[in-house]
Amino acid sequence: MTKVQVRELTFEKFIGKEDIDVAVQKVADDINRDYDGKNPLLLAILNGAFIFASDLMRKITIPCEISFVKFASYSGTTTTENVKELIGIDEDFTGRHIIIVEDIVDTGITMDKLLGDVKGKNPADIKVACFCFKPDAFQKDFPIDYVGLKIPNDFIVGYGLDYDGYGRNLPDIYKISK
Repeated sequence: MTKVQVRELTFEKFIGKEDIDVAVQKVADDINRDYDGKNPLLLAILNGAFIFASDLMRKITIPCEISFVKFASYSGTTTTENVKELIGIDEDFTGRHIIIVEDIVDTGITMDKLLGDVKGKNPADIKVACFCFKPDAFQKDFPIDYVGLKIPNDFIVGYGLDYDGYGRNLPDIYKISK
């Protein structure tokens, strides 16, 4: 499909599933190399990162664990800049190597809040892995350690990314048609 309708909006194909797979493998290879012998805990952000986290976990070959948190900061196609914690951290992070797994980092507001929460739990270290990064939208000052793809500041759906809850199930990524 080159175009899809998600609710009232039209989106055009932007990134194919083959390119998605290559990007996920690149992130997994870097994590496998950097965390060999360290047993990291992946902390995936719901709902969007569940597909990326699932694919990533299957490509990571070192021992690791996964847990989930859930935040909300979007309404429609724009950020509210107000981060709501819906499911919080319930793990002991003391001395653990934490890799936060996110589908997309745009403004960085949600990730900035989560990084602060995780730092307060005394981990050995914290890294950020995101599937898509929008450098032109980024407003914060933390490193993004593992990036699948850098993309322009377009609104996208598919591969776990949604528009008001819809479109996550698309195997490719689509950007909003102008």
